[in-house]
Amino acid sequence: MKILVVEDDRVVADLITFTVRRAGYEAVMANDAVSALRRWQEDQPDLILLDINLPGTPELKDGFAICRYIRRESDLPILLLTVRGEEDDIVNGLEAGADDYVLKPFSPRQLVARIQAVLRRANARGSARQATFSVKGLDFNPKLREVRLANGDVAALTSLESRLLEALMLNEGQVLTIDDLISDTWGAGGGTSEMLRQLVRRLRAKVEPDPANPRYIHNIPGLGYTLKIS
Repeated sequence: MKILVVEDDRVVADLITFTVRRAGYEAVMANDAVSALRRWQEDQPDLILLDINLPGTPELKDGFAICRYIRRESDLPILLLTVRGEEDDIVNGLEAGADDYVLKPFSPRQLVARIQAVLRRANARGSARQATFSVKGLDFNPKLREVRLANGDVAALTSLESRLLEALMLNEGQVLTIDDLISDTWGAGGGTSEMLRQLVRRLRAKVEPDPANPRYIHNIPGLGYTLKIS
């Protein structure tokens, strides 16, 4: 498997590349936004390790912008590397389409473990993914991140909303625990119960006829959430 390492600090880039190759992956490098997109298109990697703070252009000014650009074209796994550990920065990265993030400084073992986990989740999603998911009055296209409602309206979902809805629809009628949904949506350790609650609220606002009285996404107190028609 091939991993694209996008990092403008040469010392850090060399360390990451060494770690990736020692773990058995092929590595290619880019040190700015323009070369990152060129490498992505030419080398067709299986995963991107993407630094947030990168030199770029007004249109591609940082790793968030690169992530959004690639996500419009591809479901390629993207793992953000960042020193910015504030919740807003992490949420912005995941909303931009990243699959996970690693805070700097990190150990080589932690980085390899996160890479392996992201690749496992991506492979599992690819194996399970359907063209569309449907329940009465709700048709979801995960590739387009769109939901067609019973009244004919189409709701566009963010990356996080799409991941959450896909997990619920893949397990229609089953109760998924809060930990399960956090893992499916943000990756292990990547979210909190409060972040999940807020995400459910935003998703309900887009897909429920009456968000205050959910028809599809139900809370099971003390356990988690389930998707079923009430």
